[in-house]
Amino acid sequence: MEEQKMVDHLFRHQYGKMVSILTRIFGLSYLPMIEDAVQDTFMSAMRSWQSKIPDNPEAWLTKSAKNRVLDLIRKLSAEDARIAGIQAGTETIAIHKLFLESEVNDSVLRMIFTACNPILHPRDQIAFALKTISGFSRKEIASSLLLKEETVKKRLSRARKKIREHHIAFEIPVGPELKDRLNRVLEVIYLIFNEGFHSNRKDQLIREELCGEAMRLTRVLLDNPYTATPDCHAIFALFCFQAARLKSKTNDRRELVSLRDQDRSKWFYPLVALGHQNMTKAVEADHFSTYHYEAAIAAEHTQAASYQATNWNKILTYYELLHQLEPSPFNLLNIAVVQLQRKNLSAVKRLLDQIKPDHLEQRAYLYYGTYAEYAHFAGQQEKRSHYIDKAIELVENEAERRYLVRKKMEYEIGSRD
Repeated sequence: MEEQKMVDHLFRHQYGKMVSILTRIFGLSYLPMIEDAVQDTFMSAMRSWQSKIPDNPEAWLTKSAKNRVLDLIRKLSAEDARIAGIQAGTETIAIHKLFLESEVNDSVLRMIFTACNPILHPRDQIAFALKTISGFSRKEIASSLLLKEETVKKRLSRARKKIREHHIAFEIPVGPELKDRLNRVLEVIYLIFNEGFHSNRKDQLIREELCGEAMRLTRVLLDNPYTATPDCHAIFALFCFQAARLKSKTNDRRELVSLRDQDRSKWFYPLVALGHQNMTKAVEADHFSTYHYEAAIAAEHTQAASYQATNWNKILTYYELLHQLEPSPFNLLNIAVVQLQRKNLSAVKRLLDQIKPDHLEQRAYLYYGTYAEYAHFAGQQEKRSHYIDKAIELVENEAERRYLVRKKMEYEIGSRD
């Protein structure tokens, strides 16, 4: 059991590195073979470690990966003249250098930009990123993205086919192209974190491994001077502020705990401090992105000593600036929630009337839950019952459903008192 946990942990953290290094050596056309080879390396680790786990498991994997490279070179040298030349001594030395930490990070960065190449369909990008960089199985990707495994298989196949057909280079873009490509990279990483922070899965609200993976990928970007932009620091700050609160989002019974009722002593304040360090670098910019404003909002929550002490006026300002920059029904809904805290019921009603619930897609239950809260404060019991029931009907996550059921009971108890 111990060796299984060790292999699982290392697989999650080392898979992407090993695939990226091998891809840099052999090229993207050999990606399916490379993924099989890395999988074999971890299977070999499981067998070898049953009797004893090595003192330095990562070094063991690195050595195994190097040996696997040389095995693959010998296997392919007869088939491909390009590969045959790698057997020369100088090329072998170069391969060893690719396993140095700085080169590993460079290889991973190349894979990140490959996964987010605009030639690939946006829906295929995130599946490809989770597979090649993060080592997620098709089943895990399907679960994360609420897809069928067969759909994930098709997306991965389509991405690999486009990479071959368009001869996509395994490289970090330069010049003006870097900025546009980096924007898409951040969008994909943001989606990965969000699915971890507020999962769409029916049986699980939080997926810490997805949050951790998004943060790890962002750190790779921050370690490179060309990608460590203010936007990158802002999104990492946002992740830090949000991740610091993960342990308090649910209780021991895996029930959702509202921000109002969260135990702030459980918040991990070293992460909050790291978030502020990155915000300091993030604001060294000539413009602020959506990540800047979202991070500023999250920072306000972590700075408040209690829910009652929250500076809702500041948060309202940030949300309004965010909505000006990128209008969305979610921003309007969040502004309505803030106005509820400020007891500005006329503003809440005006905002809710601007939102079409269908535009929130699977999150439409949030609209009805917010409307029920508005109706509660407005003394509209019949509407309150209607909207809370609608929210309960639409919500899919079990923890959120139980939270809304408890909320309905609180409303009814309050009405009888």
